[in-house]
Amino acid sequence: MHRLEGANPSWFKIVKVGAVSSSAPMDKLSGKITAVGDVDVRDTIDALYRDESRRVLATLIRLLGDFDRAEEALAEAFRAALEQWPRDGVPENPRAWLVSTGRFKALDALRRQKRVEPLPDDMHERVAADDGDPASFDGEAVGDDRLRLIFTCCHPALAPEAQVALTLREICGLTTEEIARAFLLPAPTLAQRIVRAKAKIKSARIPYEVPGRADLPERLDAVLRVVYLVFNEGYSASSGAAVTRHDLSSEAIRLGRLLIELLPEPEADGLLALMLLHESRRAARSTPDGELILLDEQDRSLWNRDQIAEGSALVERALASRGFGAYTVQAAIAAVHANAPTADATDWARIVALYDVLLRAERSPVVELNRAVAVAMRDGPAAGLALIDAIMSGGDLSDYHLAHAARADLCRRLGRTTEARASYKRALALAQQGPERRFLERRLADLK
Repeated sequence: MHRLEGANPSWFKIVKVGAVSSSAPMDKLSGKITAVGDVDVRDTIDALYRDESRRVLATLIRLLGDFDRAEEALAEAFRAALEQWPRDGVPENPRAWLVSTGRFKALDALRRQKRVEPLPDDMHERVAADDGDPASFDGEAVGDDRLRLIFTCCHPALAPEAQVALTLREICGLTTEEIARAFLLPAPTLAQRIVRAKAKIKSARIPYEVPGRADLPERLDAVLRVVYLVFNEGYSASSGAAVTRHDLSSEAIRLGRLLIELLPEPEADGLLALMLLHESRRAARSTPDGELILLDEQDRSLWNRDQIAEGSALVERALASRGFGAYTVQAAIAAVHANAPTADATDWARIVALYDVLLRAERSPVVELNRAVAVAMRDGPAAGLALIDAIMSGGDLSDYHLAHAARADLCRRLGRTTEARASYKRALALAQQGPERRFLERRLADLK
């Protein structure tokens, strides 16, 4: 089994099963438009909620300095739109109207609160401020707000699982219940995780800002890691009945595009390229009934050529910058696979050379394992097996099912049936994904 196609991060797994939608439904807001003549307005508001609500929220967080108040203000703004736009018409600049209305309603609520109880220190100045210029609530400033929000949600002071949950909630717009289903957690547990993350942002006074140039590389790495963790679980689900989770990989690609739009950096190009090139193979990675198909057995006519072309161009752009890192090198490896007309035509020598570069940038047992598999394809199974045995002797991959599966495959190819059987059994004991387990069971049954 040699489907190791990139450096899977083994230090953290997001266990997710279930459907995830792209945004919270508008029908959760009160206030309904029922007149026949209002249908077009309601459709406009629905579309704005899908396309603009995360942008509006990001700006409201900046203006109000509080996640929960901003979310309440967002709901109030759309509620006001449902009430007023059928009567008054859709404003010329709907996004600016929503931000201005949400801010006004939030500040009005704070003024009422001020009369009955003390406000937090950081709220006095906001209440005293004027209503602001709606023209500043659109365009480039809003893009900056979204970038600030991404860096806030992915701040290294937050635990990795909190970064992912907060990113899916605040940037992708998934509901708490949807994220909880994806994490296989009770909704109250996931809600507390998000609450604690927001409290940490407030108590630690984590700034709502894009880091300066000196701090950007470290902070950008945290953002890219979160996006890749979401994608990796969608591309190769760690458990459950399906090989892939298209909902999660699509969200990650959407985040990757947003990063490039807001902050063009070589490694952002490299990460988006890596995700697109892997995602291009999704339709060929399983049979219609959900069984796993390895890379060398996939029907390449099913690969998405548009995604391959876009990903390959992004790789070339990132490599030309000379400021690239590990994601770009992984994307270059994926591009070699994606552009090979057949499995036999794969340039394994180039792939091994790229893994050598990747090891210099990001040495890890998983990358070493991937390189060993590539060496086995270039030099034969005995050469690869020697490398895998050396890696596993260190103990780092003893609980990594793909390491045992890769070893089993090489032993099988060498005719070392007893060792192959033992490694397949160990891989099967560790695997949690249904299609992978069935694949391993078939390989065990085929051993003579």
